[in-house]
Amino acid sequence: MKKTLEFIKSQSVLVIAFAAALVTIFIIPPDKNYSGYINRTVLIQLFCLMTSVSGFRSIGVFENASSALLKKTGNIRRLGVIFTLICFFCSMIVTNDVALITFVPFTLMVYEKINDEKSKILTIVLETAAANLGSMVTPFGNPQNLYIYDKYNLTLADFFETLLPSAAVSLAALMLLCLILPKNRCTAVSAENCKISKAKGAVYLGVFVMCLLTVFRVIPDWICLTAAVTAALIVDRRLLLKVDYGLLATFVCFFIFVGNISRIESVSNFISNIIEDREVLVSAAISQVISNVPAAVMLSGFTDNGRELLLGVNLGGLGTIIASLASLISFKFYRVSGGAKTGRYMAVFSAVNFGLLLLLLTLAFVGIL
Repeated sequence: MKKTLEFIKSQSVLVIAFAAALVTIFIIPPDKNYSGYINRTVLIQLFCLMTSVSGFRSIGVFENASSALLKKTGNIRRLGVIFTLICFFCSMIVTNDVALITFVPFTLMVYEKINDEKSKILTIVLETAAANLGSMVTPFGNPQNLYIYDKYNLTLADFFETLLPSAAVSLAALMLLCLILPKNRCTAVSAENCKISKAKGAVYLGVFVMCLLTVFRVIPDWICLTAAVTAALIVDRRLLLKVDYGLLATFVCFFIFVGNISRIESVSNFISNIIEDREVLVSAAISQVISNVPAAVMLSGFTDNGRELLLGVNLGGLGTIIASLASLISFKFYRVSGGAKTGRYMAVFSAVNFGLLLLLLTLAFVGIL
């Protein structure tokens, strides 16, 4: 029972997705149409990206890069700016959750030598927002982008035109928020540089390039999958255990849920009427409750306006702590750190995230974004 409860707690979105899919299966029994629900390409792209990024992390690429950037840190404000920028730009390539898994523990380690709990909380909150906002810049920055980019067959021009203005405003807002941090001097603790294996790095880079080529529809997905699995089996089999299979299973469950819901005429008409011409607002609102990845999958079955949906679910990653599951990663790391003040963390997190969400939605509503 204890293990079951722990699994439900750690994989709450998967459990909800499975339950939702199971309910619809009783309404729409499995038939030949089920095979059309699953977006195989998205699942393969996610698997391969997670494999290559896990490879980079395993050889210390991100730790070495961040350590080098932190050598010139002289005060807390500059420290916060550097960490925020690292998460913002790295998330474009390695996804928001991987950026936070990599850099939030390092942030906590640095702050062990700095007796400033308020600044530590604000820094981690800004890193979290930066990872969620920076990841929207590229089709492979987060799962919902990858899904919508493929689902609606968007071009790179469509994608960047939709999200770059929001990213630019977000970055400016994050830098302004960094001004809240004090200019107290500090000495950042640099992590010891580890020797990076050039051979392994080249292999993981090759897999990552293949992932990009698959995303941009240059090569078929099965070639990328074959390359990723072969590379892991030859170089480091443990990488296959580090893939987030829970996320992949969540996608499968939501594919089934959305596919079945779209075949229930009354429900389909109701959702279609609600979302019509309100894609940004509705998707951002629903993301607050079920998070933006499931929201993207669910709502994609009821609108042809992929660009508005893309903007809405990305902005919807701000707000509540479950709006983007990546935000829970930061909170979990902070909660188990020494002297954690979770109440203050949630207050700061909510103020920053809802403030940014309100700003961006307002700009989108008046047509600036």
